Amino acid sequence: MEPLFTAEQLAEIHAYHLPYYIRAAVDPFARLALQALLLGVLVQPLYRAARASSAGLERRLGVLRTAPVSRAFFRAMDRLWGEAGWGTAVLFALFIDLFVKLVYLPVDVWFTYTLEHRHGLSNYTPGSYAWDLLKGHLLVAFCLAALVIGMYGLARRLRHWWLVLGVPVALLMLVSSALDPYRDLLYFKQKPLPAGSLREHMTALMARADIPFSDVLVAETSVASRRVQAWFAGQGPTRAIVLNDVILKELSEDEVLAAVAHEAGHVQEPKWPGRITASCALIALLFAIDRILRLSARRGWFGTTRFADIRTLPLISLLVIVVILLGNPISAAFSREREREADRYALRLTGDAESFRRMLVKAARVNKMDPEPPRWVVLKGMSHPPIGERLADLPPPTP
Repeated sequence: MEPLFTAEQLAEIHAYHLPYYIRAAVDPFARLALQALLLGVLVQPLYRAARASSAGLERRLGVLRTAPVSRAFFRAMDRLWGEAGWGTAVLFALFIDLFVKLVYLPVDVWFTYTLEHRHGLSNYTPGSYAWDLLKGHLLVAFCLAALVIGMYGLARRLRHWWLVLGVPVALLMLVSSALDPYRDLLYFKQKPLPAGSLREHMTALMARADIPFSDVLVAETSVASRRVQAWFAGQGPTRAIVLNDVILKELSEDEVLAAVAHEAGHVQEPKWPGRITASCALIALLFAIDRILRLSARRGWFGTTRFADIRTLPLISLLVIVVILLGNPISAAFSREREREADRYALRLTGDAESFRRMLVKAARVNKMDPEPPRWVVLKGMSHPPIGERLADLPPPTP
């Protein structure tokens, strides 16, 4: 059988992945050190800056509190927060987020722009990259502000806030994937796949799989990336098959169908056990946060003067980081097994091992996948088995 990569391709792949492996080894310690810096040095200066900025905005924009349209918003925020000071809390959270982003900005830009361009995987222009980066940061800022007001506001008003917040959020998590098609539109244009052989065969394939879907869409991701991609977005009435425009250029029809068959395997997964586990884990995390908030208030950590003081936010962030670091190897192990089962499902659905093999090989070459990454990288958090293992698990090619 033809080797997966030539020696030159393999050398380039190793050169591409080596910085990512170094970052994977260093990043946990860097994040913990950054949180220690925030907790040990920067909480009070950033809080004072947030309080001064909030007071300045209040003086300049105080008219909004009495304007006919905006005053309802301010009244609702004051009622949710329980007292004055929600502006300081939001600004404090945004200042922390901005500080962390500025620290990581050179590294993030080098990895997501410079390195990707150097190895021919990115089509971003500086302007389009900056615009997508800004959109992502603004979305995170909005979610962070909503989280601060929602979590700390409820904690100030309700003793069992963690349960009151956790249950509806957990329920929302169960159906949030229905919004995936709309989130995707924030970054890439989509259009229906034109009528033709591929659409007909895909429709027949999904009929055999008994998977209803609303449409087959083509996402124009080539403006940013040269990677091949296929996925299902949404659920129920919003479920759609999404192919990026790169996969249509790089793969044959049978190979595209093999990729979609693999993604269909994920649709058929028993998702409820995982979703229920994630929901229970969220409620447990919120309960742990409640304990930390109460302990911080009793001991006056970081200058806190009451329960659910916003100055505990970096401590909460540290808890979340530790949970993620400890949980990633476990969740990644389950993810890799789901990927293997999706491969097996695709082979059963299509009965075409050769097309599936060619699809994996082409995807590995275009996406520059490392066939044999270091084992510690796999165990630390790789969501997919190495491509070499996936190919080895396929039936041997027919002579």
